Amino acid sequence: MLGKTAGGLFWMFRYLERAENTARLLEAGWHIALTRSEGDSNEWQSIITTAGMNDAYLEKYDSYDAAQVINFMLRDKDNPSSVMTAITAARNNGRLVRTALSSEVWEATNECWMVLKDLLSRPVTERAMHDILTQIRFRTSVVRGALHGTMLRNDIFAFARLGTFIERADNTARIMDVKYYVLLPSAAFVGSSIDNAQWEVILRSVSAERSYRWLSGGESGPASIANFLILDSRMPRSLAFCAKKIGENLGHLEKEYASRQESNVQVDALCHRINSQTVDTIFEDGLHEFLSSFIADNAKLAGHIEEDFRFYG
Repeated sequence: MLGKTAGGLFWMFRYLERAENTARLLEAGWHIALTRSEGDSNEWQSIITTAGMNDAYLEKYDSYDAAQVINFMLRDKDNPSSVMTAITAARNNGRLVRTALSSEVWEATNECWMVLKDLLSRPVTERAMHDILTQIRFRTSVVRGALHGTMLRNDIFAFARLGTFIERADNTARIMDVKYYVLLPSAAFVGSSIDNAQWEVILRSVSAERSYRWLSGGESGPASIANFLILDSRMPRSLAFCAKKIGENLGHLEKEYASRQESNVQVDALCHRINSQTVDTIFEDGLHEFLSSFIADNAKLAGHIEEDFRFYG
C-alpha cells in the first residue's frame, strides 16, 4: 500500500468521526446549558473552547451568541473543523482512495455528503438543531456500518479504524472536560443535583446511558460514570476501549509489514498508563489534568502514526 493511500484512509475516517463528534459535543454542551439554574451565555464559549475552535471563532466573531456558535460549528466554511468542512474533507479523501473502498462505503460517504450539504445549506436554528444533529450521527454511522459489513479485515481496514479511534478518543476526553472543568459553575456544585444531571447528559451524548444503567443497576455518581467513560474497555467510546483498538490495529500493521514503528511503542505506553489507573487516583490527581494529558498524548500518537505512513509502501 502506498503511504498516501494509508493517509487518505486514515483521514477519511478521522474526518467522518470528527463530524459526528462535533455534533455530539455541541449537543452535550447545549443540553448541559439547559440544566443550569442561571442564564449565562458563557456555555457557548465553553463549547467552542473545548472543541479547539476558539482562535478560529474569534477571528470572525467578537461575542459568543448561540446562533453564531451553532452555525460556526455546523456549517461555517471558514471553520476548518465544522461538520460540513469535515464531511467534505472525508468525501475528498474517499475519492482519492476510492479503489481501496467497497462500492457500499463510497456510496454511503457520498450520500452522507449530499444529504448534509442540503441540510446545512441554510442557517441552523436552535429549534431545528436536534433533528439536524440526529441526521449527522445517523449518516456517519451508515458509512461506518458499510465499512464493517463489506470490507476485508486487512491493512485498509486497519488504517480506517485507526483514524476513527484516534478521533473518538480525543472527543470522549473533550466531552468529559467540557462538563467537569468548564461548564460546572463552581466547585461548590460538585455532587449536587446540577452536577449529577450534567454527568447523565454526558452519558447520553456518547450513547452510553442505557449500557451504563445495565452495569450500574440504576445507581449513578460522578466517580462511577467517569470510571465507565475512562476505564471500562467494554464501552465503545471509553478512553480505554479506544486505546485498546488503536493498539490492536497498529499490532495488525506490525504483523502485516513485519515492522515495529514508534507508534507501536507509543500506544503500548498509552494503554499501560490507562490500565494502571483507578478512578480514585484519577480524581485525586485531578480529572481535568488527566484528560488534558490524555488529549496531548493522543495527539502525539496520531502524529507518530502519520510519520509511520512512509513505512507502509
